[in-house]
Amino acid sequence: MNSLSPVPVPASADTSVSETARAATAGETAVRRSEPAPGTDGGDGRPPVATESATPGEHLRFDLAAESITLKIRWFGVIVGYLLVNVLGETPEHRPILNAILTLGGIYALVDTIWSYRGQVFLRGWPLLVSSMEAVFIGLLCYFDTGLSSPFRFYYFLSLLVAALRYSDHVAYATCAMHSLSLMVLSLSARHIDARTGSELVLMLILLWWVTWAGTALAGLIRAATNRLQQLNAELTRNQEDLERRVAARTHELQQSQALLLQQEKQAAFGLLAAGIAHEVGNPLAGISSLIQLLRRRHEDPYTRDRLQMVEEQLLRIQRTLRELVDFSRPASHQRSRCSVNEVVELALNIAKYYKRRKGRTIRTELSDRLPRVATVRDQLAQVLLNLVLNALDATEEGGTIILRSRHDAQWVYVEVEDDGHGIRPEHRDLIFEPYFTTKPTGTGLGLFVCRQLMQQLAGDIRLKSSGPQGTVFEVRLPRDPDTATAGATAEPASAAGVPPGGGARESSDRA
Repeated sequence: MNSLSPVPVPASADTSVSETARAATAGETAVRRSEPAPGTDGGDGRPPVATESATPGEHLRFDLAAESITLKIRWFGVIVGYLLVNVLGETPEHRPILNAILTLGGIYALVDTIWSYRGQVFLRGWPLLVSSMEAVFIGLLCYFDTGLSSPFRFYYFLSLLVAALRYSDHVAYATCAMHSLSLMVLSLSARHIDARTGSELVLMLILLWWVTWAGTALAGLIRAATNRLQQLNAELTRNQEDLERRVAARTHELQQSQALLLQQEKQAAFGLLAAGIAHEVGNPLAGISSLIQLLRRRHEDPYTRDRLQMVEEQLLRIQRTLRELVDFSRPASHQRSRCSVNEVVELALNIAKYYKRRKGRTIRTELSDRLPRVATVRDQLAQVLLNLVLNALDATEEGGTIILRSRHDAQWVYVEVEDDGHGIRPEHRDLIFEPYFTTKPTGTGLGLFVCRQLMQQLAGDIRLKSSGPQGTVFEVRLPRDPDTATAGATAEPASAAGVPPGGGARESSDRA
C-alpha cells in the first residue's frame, strides 16, 4: 500500500495579504443617500438625518452638537443682559423686574445645561413651546426696557438662529411668526406710536424673516454636509470591517496551509527515517534468515529444527513489520479508486496495533456486510481512520473499549469510532478541528485538522457526533458512488430481512 501522507498545500497559501487588501478596496461600493419622506421629522421638529447608514448614536451626536451651540448662545444672552441692565446701559426704570426676567432665563439655561450633560435635550419634543417661551421672554425684556428701541430686540435674531440650527424649516418659520407677533404686540403697547416706531417695526419684521431664511439655508447646508460625512464615515467603517474580515480569513487560510505543510514535512522526514531503518535492519535480517534456513537443512534433530522454525517465524514477523512501516511512509497516491470501506478500517487497525497504548484495550468492530464500495482515495481515508483510532486509544484507560461501526443509507457511507474514555470538555468541542489546538502534553494539534482537510477533499466530512463522561463518538461520512447507490436502491430493504439499516453487521473483537 501507499503512504498516508497529507495532500499538498492548497493554492490559497500563495495568495498574499496585499491581494486581499486590493480585493477589498476594489469591492468598495458607491455611497448612497436616502431622502426623508415629505412631512416626516424626528419628533422634535427637525428632519431625520438623511442617510441610510447613520446610527442612532450619530443622530444623538448631531443633536448634542446643536444643543451645545444653543447653550452657548443662551448663556451669552443672559450674561450680556445682566451687563446691559446693571453695568453698561443707563439705569433702567424697571431694573429689578429685568433682573428677575433674566434670572428666569438663567434658570432655564441651567436646566437645559444639566440635561445636555446627561446626553439629552430639554423639551426636545416641544419645539414650538420653547419658541413661544422665548418670544414672551424677549418681549418682556423689551417691554420693561425701552420698547422697540431696546437692545434686547436683537435677542430675536439669536432665537431664530437657535431654531434654525435645532429644528426643521417649518418650526423655524413658525418661530419667526411668533417673534413677529411679539414685536407687533410690543409696538402696540408703546406709549407713543409715530412714523419712526412704524418704520422700526417694519424694518425689524423684514430682518426677522430674512434672518430666518438665511439661518435655515445655512443650517440645511450644515445638515447636508453632516449627513454626507456620516455616510462616508459609515461606508469607510464597513469597508474597513470587510477588509479586516478578509485579512483574518486569509490569515486563517495561511495558517492552515502552514499546518498542512508542516505535517507534510514531518511525513516526508518520517518516510526517509523509516526507509533508512528498514534498509539497515532488513539486510542483517535477510542474512540471519538465510543462516537459519541452512541450519535447518543440516540439523536433523527434531528439537533443534522446531526451535529454528520458531526463530524463522519471528524473523518473518519482523520483516513483515518493516514492510508495513515502509509502505506506510511511501509517498501517497491521490488517485481515486473504488474500494471497500471495511477493508480500509481493517487496514487502519492493522497499523494501530503497533501503537504503544494499544496494550490492555479492546477494539471491537461492527461492520456492515452489505456496505457498498465507494470511490475514494484509499490512503487518505486510512489516515483519517487511523488518526481517530489513535486518539481513541489515547483517550481510554487500560481496560477500555473502542468500537468501530460502519453503515450506509441511500446517499452516504458512515464510519463511527467510539471510545469509553473521559470525553471532550464542552469548551474544547468547537476548537478540536482548528490547527495547533491540542490537550495532549506531546501533541501537535494537527491530527483532527488534517483529517477534516482530507475529508473535505474526499467530498465527505468528519464531525464530533457526541462526547461526555461516558465516552466520545466521531463520525466519518463519505458519499456513495452514484452507480452503487442506484443498485442499492433496487435491492431488498435491510429492515425487511430482519437486519438493521445498512445491512447485517459482522462483529469482531481484538484485545491486546
